[in-house]
Amino acid sequence: MRKSLVFLFQIIMGVTLLVGCGDEGSNGDSAETTEWQPTTYESVNNIDGITIDVKKGTISSAGLTVILENTSDKQYTYGEYYMLEKTINGSWYQVPIVLDENYGFNDIGYELASSDVSEWTVDWDWLYGNLENGQYRLVKDVLDVREPGDYDTYYLAAEFTIN
Repeated sequence: MRKSLVFLFQIIMGVTLLVGCGDEGSNGDSAETTEWQPTTYESVNNIDGITIDVKKGTISSAGLTVILENTSDKQYTYGEYYMLEKTINGSWYQVPIVLDENYGFNDIGYELASSDVSEWTVDWDWLYGNLENGQYRLVKDVLDVREPGDYDTYYLAAEFTIN
């Protein structure tokens, strides 16, 4: 009986040590990155004449305002869809959604005419919750529409820091 108790104690201690000694990165972010998906965007900000920047003084843990500027001679379209990503150990990861239910964005197209500047405010608290400190980016799609159903999609990213 005593041998069985000693063996059981050793197993419990071994499991406890294995759980407590997880494989962490240099700054302890491995637990965070195992739950987060890597970015799906290989290329951002690769469209000539269109820029996205965070408006100064608008950053909070629950939202911000971006400025979209079109210096090209073409008209573009953007909607309400966006995604938030965080940099962890030098790589971008998708910020996990906090909703346990299905969600969606309004299917609307805003015009960004040639030589136009537009402000777009986003409140992500309902979708991502309040963000912790770190380096983030908001990724937004912009469409170059030739005619209905015939368009190219480009992705813009505006980086920001939550302190």
